[in-house]
Amino acid sequence: MSEKLIQSVNKQVANWTVMYVKLHNYHWYVKGSNFFVLHEKFEELYNEANDHIDELAERILALGGNPVATMKDCLDTASIEEATGKEDARDMVQSVWSDFDKMLDELQEGIELADEAKDEATGDMLIAVKQSVKKHNWMLKAFLG
Repeated sequence: MSEKLIQSVNKQVANWTVMYVKLHNYHWYVKGSNFFVLHEKFEELYNEANDHIDELAERILALGGNPVATMKDCLDTASIEEATGKEDARDMVQSVWSDFDKMLDELQEGIELADEAKDEATGDMLIAVKQSVKKHNWMLKAFLG
């Protein structure tokens, strides 16, 4: 077991928890001509975030670690920030894209730590999350033009 790997996966749990709340905020408060598209997209993304939180936290437990499990701990651990409540629709999409971009680098670090620890299960899990985030970011970037 690698403590660095557990910390890396825990940062993902924290990020996805913050993202889950942020995406709910955006889902509820998005307005404008893209309301229907973005309302649905944010819901899709927060449902996916929920799945990531559970899988990653359970993996940490399987490795003998303790996943972050309070909002305070998640906000203290995460590298992304919660919504301000002042974003317009375009800002919301830009924020998710930027957060995902940051998370992609951190996912890659986790993949490398899993490889060093010879932990294929964790590595495969992180690779799957990374692939999904890359696809979402491609679509978000296309939306932004």
